[in-house]
Amino acid sequence: MHSSQTADSSPRAALLIAGILLIAASLRAPITTLGPLLEPVRESFALNASQAGLLTTLPLLAFALVSPLAAPLAHRFGLERVLFASLALLVAGIGVRSAGTVSALFAGTCVIGGAIAVANVLLPSLLKRDFPRHVAKLTACYALAMIAAAGIASAVAVPLDHALGAGWPASLGTVAVLPLVAALLWLPQLRFRTVSAPGLATGARGPSVWKASLAWQVAGYLGLTCFIYFAAIAWLPSILQEVGFSSARAGTLHGWMQLAGAVPALLLMPLLHRMPDQRWIAFASPALSACGLAGLLALPALTPLWIFAFGMGMGSALILSLAFVGLRAGSQQLAASLSGMSQCIGYLLAAVGPTLVGFLHEAAGNWTMPLAACLVLCLAMCVLGLSVGRAVHIGQ
Repeated sequence: MHSSQTADSSPRAALLIAGILLIAASLRAPITTLGPLLEPVRESFALNASQAGLLTTLPLLAFALVSPLAAPLAHRFGLERVLFASLALLVAGIGVRSAGTVSALFAGTCVIGGAIAVANVLLPSLLKRDFPRHVAKLTACYALAMIAAAGIASAVAVPLDHALGAGWPASLGTVAVLPLVAALLWLPQLRFRTVSAPGLATGARGPSVWKASLAWQVAGYLGLTCFIYFAAIAWLPSILQEVGFSSARAGTLHGWMQLAGAVPALLLMPLLHRMPDQRWIAFASPALSACGLAGLLALPALTPLWIFAFGMGMGSALILSLAFVGLRAGSQQLAASLSGMSQCIGYLLAAVGPTLVGFLHEAAGNWTMPLAACLVLCLAMCVLGLSVGRAVHIGQ
């Protein structure tokens, strides 16, 4: 049986959607679970701040470098098989990272980033192929699964560390359960592929995404979102502690921001596919984050409110960035190419974000300049959103 048939009404649709959601749940948790355990990891290997920072940057660099390879791999070996291989590689990477040596820690982190990069790129292409009428709705669903699993993994990392009594490697290793279950659930999909994924042929005719202005707008919107969001992920606890919050309270608010990012997934699910275009939401999302940043600067007494607003805006912008890949590409081949291009650029910017924001903090001696810089970038996203949100396709 050929899997290029639309899965909307086929008996395998429910199993396919469950597999997609479990894969999505595996795409952030292996990264976010490291944050709460970073201090014991640093103590184990006497890592300095730069080396510890490299652990958070390596997956993002892997995203950028590996993303463009995903579409050619899917063309050669088939979409389902490559997704399965990425899950197997992810399980292996988590195992290596938990081996308990410093070389394994860094090597495993690189493997994790590469495996996630492939699945990151191919999921939008899979949705475009098998659920063309529900791209926006299912994108919101898998973004919700991704955010929720990441939040839960972060929340249970330290309690698991204490409960297992085997140190941080065991706690880090438990997150392998997600891709392992996803791979088992994905096994039935392997029989639906012959050799190639239709529409991913490298010889397929169509406009090059690297020469299309709309593709650069999609990439720019994702890139700015990633820059701002990953800078916040890296530095928000430090920002909050500098203005007087305890480390425990700063950690709670850090989780609060990530929880806020899940709210738009619930709100946007019934809305995105009904909108004639996405201009107003592509404008409003970064505008909400800009309000949150302005509030942090002007009225820190209401910090929980501002952080929730910032998290909601960034969560919404991330969902839109992922949805734009399917919504702005006129074919599955273009969706895969656009996904690879936009995520390559997006995660390169994401890798730069924490480092540059840290540099601005050191140069200014406070967090005002970095927060103001991120505020300006949010306003730039507002302008870009009015263009990338138009209901047009690449090549039109």
